[in-house]
Amino acid sequence: QVRLGESGGGSVQSGGSLRLSCVASGFTYGTYCVGWFRQAPGKERMAVATITPDGYIMYADSVRGRFTASQDNAKSTLYLQMDSLKPEDTAMYYCAARPSPLCPQRVQFDHSWGLFRYRGQGTQVTVSS
Repeated sequence: QVRLGESGGGSVQSGGSLRLSCVASGFTYGTYCVGWFRQAPGKERMAVATITPDGYIMYADSVRGRFTASQDNAKSTLYLQMDSLKPEDTAMYYCAARPSPLCPQRVQFDHSWGLFRYRGQGTQVTVSS
């Protein structure tokens, strides 16, 4: 059974940093496309970053240059380092995995939540001004 568990959320002031972690189990980590998504209140769940097994990373335009996604295959863990946080980054953050080494293409990226079969429960990030 595939399981994904996020941690590391919290409350920070604008300009601060947080590091999210997602521990995966139930599949051979490093063979699936994995990613981070977020959903702000009243808004659609959107992609933040996706990583292919060979390490190609795609970012949302709104976070590029501020967020860094990475993974440690030996620990079956996905990370999201979030720097220069803004109030508009406030959201529930989810990690997800799809049983394919291919991640969604750019044209699909923003609204690709439905393409990821396995999802975590989420961790809340709140950024105050």
